[in-house]
Amino acid sequence: MACRLLRSRHCSAQVEKIDMIRSLVAGAALIAVAAAVQAAEPSEPHVVERTKAMKTIGQNTKLLGEMAKGNTAFDAAAAQQAAAAIAAEAAKIPTLFETEADDPASEAKPVIWTQYDDFTTKSADLEMAASAAAESIQAQADLGPALGQIGGTCKACHTTYRE
Repeated sequence: MACRLLRSRHCSAQVEKIDMIRSLVAGAALIAVAAAVQAAEPSEPHVVERTKAMKTIGQNTKLLGEMAKGNTAFDAAAAQQAAAAIAAEAAKIPTLFETEADDPASEAKPVIWTQYDDFTTKSADLEMAASAAAESIQAQADLGPALGQIGGTCKACHTTYRE
């Protein structure tokens, strides 16, 4: 109120600061809401289990990629274990997707259940590629071809069945 009475430049600067702070707070709130929506985790039990499996596949694929690029020291046993973990999770995919369940955080397209045979064939392809990688990785040079096979099967499925 004193600012209004004085109508000085100092008061105008204070009002501008307050307006700027309000804008910054509103912008931060919008960013926080957007981040929360993007980072939403599923709550439907079937979707939760599917998401865990896919995250495990992703984490192990990332490890193989980091070794292939030289960002992580190559370790044949760890690479073989990562590929075996991918194969193990891929083997679970048909069972994990038997129940047609949805969740706002799910990236699964409904076409999975109308083309279930093709979907499960693609998961079997991933399992075979990862199993072959687990057996064949002996040196860092083996990672590129192994990742090419694994990545190709992931892309073949995600192109059709993932949002």
